Amino acid sequence: MITLLGWTHKPTENSLIRQILQMVPIIDLAQLLRPDDKLLFKNKVIAMTRIIESLREEHRNIEELLLVLEQELSVFDRDERPDYEIIKAIISYFQDYPDCCHHPKEDMIFEKLKLRDSNAAESIGDLEAEHHNESKRLRRVADMIRAILTNHEVPKQTFDNIMRDFIEQERRHMKMEERLLFSAALSALQHEDWTGIDARWSEARDTMFNVAIEERCQSLRERILQWQRKHRENWITPHADPQTKSQH
Repeated sequence: MITLLGWTHKPTENSLIRQILQMVPIIDLAQLLRPDDKLLFKNKVIAMTRIIESLREEHRNIEELLLVLEQELSVFDRDERPDYEIIKAIISYFQDYPDCCHHPKEDMIFEKLKLRDSNAAESIGDLEAEHHNESKRLRRVADMIRAILTNHEVPKQTFDNIMRDFIEQERRHMKMEERLLFSAALSALQHEDWTGIDARWSEARDTMFNVAIEERCQSLRERILQWQRKHRENWITPHADPQTKSQH
């Protein structure tokens, strides 16, 4: 019997953790456990929290860039010229960051899930193939942008279809992972699974190559968002309502 936040529970260890994660932000979890419970959960919760929250944060970062792509697509749909430098920078980010710094963590989780709960893993499908398909869709975007910038004609509908497909499929994939993969892993994986994944990822992340890629991609993402804000401000100013401008 375990008391948490004034409530008394008698579930399994994993189901309790899952209930807690649904009730509170994951980053606050360790602070809410009573002292006599911390010893039981501490190592698992810390490793689990670090991994899942890092993946969720990376999904949020990816969504920010998808929003920028979506904005550039809307510019194109208005028969105006999108900022191809921003689009190229986003392509560069997606070419490096996911396969180096994001997908490996998800693949490690999925490997453990297949051992702990094969039915849950089966419901998710082939995660490796999903990641491979992401790369194929990205290549289509990159090839199209390269063709445009080398003065090859690309039909407007083709541009719209390829860009929109990439954006929508990325969102669908992340939603599936949040809803199925992360949820199943939180229920099925054990203490040694989370600490093992955490140790493997920490070792891989600390290599000079991974550190350099991660730092470069984080810097690139920040620059993309800054460029987009500046680009948006520059677009809004000349398009401002004449009445509004005359009042200043």
